[in-house]
Amino acid sequence: MSDITRKTALESRHRALGSDLTQSWNGLPIPQNYSTNAYDEVAATRYRAGLIEVTGLNIWNVSGPDATTFLNYLLTTDISKAAAGDSHISNTVNEAGALIDDVLVYVDGPNTFRISHGGGAFGEALKEFSPKYNVKVERDDDVHILSLQGPVALEVLTPHTPADLAKLGYFKHLKTTIFGRPVSIARGGYSGERGYEVFTSRADAGFIWDSILEAGKAKGVVPASWTCLDIVRVESGLLFFPFDMPHGDTTPWEVRADWTVDLSKPDFRGKAAVAASKGKERSFITGLEVESSEAANPGAKIFAGGKEVGVVTSTTFSQHLMKSLAMAQISPSHTALGTALEINDGGKTLKATVVQMPFYDPLRLRTHPPVRG
Repeated sequence: MSDITRKTALESRHRALGSDLTQSWNGLPIPQNYSTNAYDEVAATRYRAGLIEVTGLNIWNVSGPDATTFLNYLLTTDISKAAAGDSHISNTVNEAGALIDDVLVYVDGPNTFRISHGGGAFGEALKEFSPKYNVKVERDDDVHILSLQGPVALEVLTPHTPADLAKLGYFKHLKTTIFGRPVSIARGGYSGERGYEVFTSRADAGFIWDSILEAGKAKGVVPASWTCLDIVRVESGLLFFPFDMPHGDTTPWEVRADWTVDLSKPDFRGKAAVAASKGKERSFITGLEVESSEAANPGAKIFAGGKEVGVVTSTTFSQHLMKSLAMAQISPSHTALGTALEINDGGKTLKATVVQMPFYDPLRLRTHPPVRG
C-alpha cells in the first residue's frame, strides 16, 4: 500500500461492508470487493440501484481569463461549444496524437471548469502547459463522489433535494443541496443505467452515503463494489483507460472516439498527428462473445486462420446476460459482425464471435429513456 497518497472519508464504512481496501487507484484505497456477492450487487444495480464510491477519480478546478483557451489546447473537443451545466466528454492526446487520458469536463460557468479524469497523464499536462496561460489550476482532494446507479436512483434522490432531477438531462449537472447539505449532482455514470453522481465534501461524505442507503433501503438499494462496477461497465461497452488502449500509442480513431475529435478547431495539442493518423488504424475496439463459462484473461492473443489479429483488453462473465464477454483491439479486416475468431488464453483455445457493442442495452434506452408524448 506504499502508493497510498489519499484517504477516503468512507474507509470505516467500506471495512464494515467487508472490504480490506488493499487495492488502490490514483493513490486512493478502493473497495474492490465487499462480503456480498458482486453478481448480487450487479442485479441490484440493473433492477434497483447500487451506490458506489468513485472518489478515486482525479478532480481539478480550472478557472481564469484563459481557462477556455487553455482547455481547448489540451482537449480534442471544442470546450467553447459547451454551456454552463454541461458535462463535456473529451480526450487528450500527446504531440504524437496518442491518447494519454480520457476526460470529463464539468462546465460550472464562463471560464470555470471542474475536470475529472482517471489514471492517465492529463494532470501532468495541466501542470506542464498552465504556466503559458492566465489560469488557476487546483487539484481537489477534498471532494468525494458517490454514484447512485440504477432504475430507482431518481425516485430515491428526488424527495431529498429541491432540484428537479427528473428534468436534468443526460450528462448535465447542477449545484443544489441533498439531505440539507451542499452538493453538485451530475446525471451520468459508468453502469449503463440511469444514474446520478453526487459531489460532496469530505466532511459531508459519510452523512450523505448513509442517508442515500437509508432512503433507498426499502427500494433495495445496496452498496456496490468496484468488481460490480467493472462487470457493469464491460456489459455496457464502456472503456477504461489505459486497459482498452493496449498499443501504448492508441489513437482516438482506434477506440472509435471520432465524435470526441473536432478537427475544425484552429489547433490543439497533437492535432496534426491525430489528423494524419485517421485511416491508418492498426485495430479497432471490438466486442466479442466467447464460448466459455468463464471470463477470458485480458492480454490473451486473438487469431484468425492461425494469424494473430488482436488482443483481449477487458472481460467479464455476465451472469445477467449469461455470456462470456470481451472487448478487444482487433485488426480492421476482422471486425465485421459475425466474424469467427479464436482466443489463445493461457494455451487454451476459446472460440469467439464479433458482436455489437454495447453488449447490454445496445440502444442505450436505459440511460436515454424515450420521451413519451
